[in-house]
Amino acid sequence: MIGLFLGENQLPLEILNKIKKNKINYFIIDLTKNNRFKKDKNSFFINIGKFGKILELIKSKNCKKVLFAGNIIKPTISKLKLDFKGIYYIPRIIKAAKLGDAAILKELIKILSENKIIVIKLNKFNPELTLKKGCYTKTKPSRPHIKIIKNGIKYLKKVNSYNHTQALVIDNNKIISLEKRSGTKQMLKSIRKTKDKSAILIKIPKSKQDLRADLPTIGIDTLKDCKKAGITGIAIKANQNIFLNRDKSIKFANNNKIFIVAI
Repeated sequence: MIGLFLGENQLPLEILNKIKKNKINYFIIDLTKNNRFKKDKNSFFINIGKFGKILELIKSKNCKKVLFAGNIIKPTISKLKLDFKGIYYIPRIIKAAKLGDAAILKELIKILSENKIIVIKLNKFNPELTLKKGCYTKTKPSRPHIKIIKNGIKYLKKVNSYNHTQALVIDNNKIISLEKRSGTKQMLKSIRKTKDKSAILIKIPKSKQDLRADLPTIGIDTLKDCKKAGITGIAIKANQNIFLNRDKSIKFANNNKIFIVAI
């Protein structure tokens, strides 16, 4: 039996498909805004602030392992519908909230671990959704591109104060856009299309990110947004980023001469 903390985007559907295909017993803790998984008889729509109810559900299912997948919207403290157990943990959550979204999820995972519940790493459960080191497209990054990518990664690792930042767009060693809370899609929408098509999207896990939750994800929608923004290539972290719609995405990238490299 495995418990699934599921959020938005395509990733939870990929996870569910694998679990159903392998006939693994599961239940869902639906953390989406609009009860996305209500048609699944194994789904429970629960506010993330109801720790007591969540822990009781996991224990009632005799579940020892859980997994986080999809974009989970972290509500503000004022919007958390806390139960008694939630109130007990609130000082820790408030302290984590001051450090950012990643710290909140890390604290939730710690609470689950204290209750003898193992949180599985998504990239270990679904390694086929990650990319090994290498280039996956006909268009290859040049040596200057590789150097620019390395500089962009160095910069991303320094911006710890931007705890929600997993991505940036860099053009000739100049940072032209940083990801904000609104996400990668909005970041790409906000930039003007580059005339010489030399900008590169870099998306990697945060410096202190717990790889058991909220892994950076790209897919066909990201590629389409990159085309609109005039992006020449995408760089992600090997074995850590989630890469959805692999075949479709690579085909689209090849047709539009966009490189995809895992480093």
